[in-house]
Amino acid sequence: MTPITEVEGRRLALTNLEKVLHPATGFTKGEVLHYYATVAGVLLPHLRDRPVSFLRYPDGPDGQLFFTKNVPPGTPAWVRTAEVPRTEGPARMVLVQDLASLMWAANLVTEFHTPQWTIGTPGIADRIVFDLDPGAPATVVECCEVALWLRERLAGDGIEAYAKSSGSKGLHLLAAVAPTPSADVSAYAKELAVEAEKALPRQVVHRMTRSLRPGKVFVDWSQNAGRKTTATPYTLRARAEPTVSAPVTWDEVEACGTPDRLVFRAPDIASRVREFGDLLAPLFDPDRASPLP
Repeated sequence: MTPITEVEGRRLALTNLEKVLHPATGFTKGEVLHYYATVAGVLLPHLRDRPVSFLRYPDGPDGQLFFTKNVPPGTPAWVRTAEVPRTEGPARMVLVQDLASLMWAANLVTEFHTPQWTIGTPGIADRIVFDLDPGAPATVVECCEVALWLRERLAGDGIEAYAKSSGSKGLHLLAAVAPTPSADVSAYAKELAVEAEKALPRQVVHRMTRSLRPGKVFVDWSQNAGRKTTATPYTLRARAEPTVSAPVTWDEVEACGTPDRLVFRAPDIASRVREFGDLLAPLFDPDRASPLP
């Protein structure tokens, strides 16, 4: 019999709770759901009012992975959705606004990916993001070196950056910006990526071309485009271990000497939240949202 759980007055059928989704550690679907319930207080603000793209992995990372952008079939009527403009015509997407809708979505077994804008102002960004992706043999250690350069460069333009692990191989930088068309944010991010490559030619590449990337950090500026999304803070990733895209301190970035220093798994996050709170909370402070130069 499928367990029925009541969350904030909503009845949810939670399925396959014993199924192993992260095989390296035997982390089960029930543990996935427990993780999301535990971190909901810090995760939900990063999801709220942002249309969610789901990267689903219902059979674990070795099974089929697929993106779901439109409202999935069978979505309960009480889950909020919104019409989102797209070049091929408007679409309807899910908004994860509360604990009940978070637990419903987590039961789908998914990574959460969100754009840099909210549903009230589609295509008008309130954040800028840089996805630092290392090409082997480079690792997150080299990403940290590049992140520190970008942090100082952004600070020179009055923009305060924050960091999180990608939950995979790299590092993400985020900053709050005054409402700005996504195309303008993307153009500015590209300018900084090009500058980073000129300043650190042995370490950085700003183009996605695979042949250019071995041993370097690809500074992916393109995720600022209005149609693009980035892994949401605190989302689990579809990996053999239950790794999390976890906010990190700049002290941790500066001290990162080996790749394992910035790997965080679901069981690590509750204690980090107790110690630090949400390290990305300043992104919600309008006084910290800087205009682009």
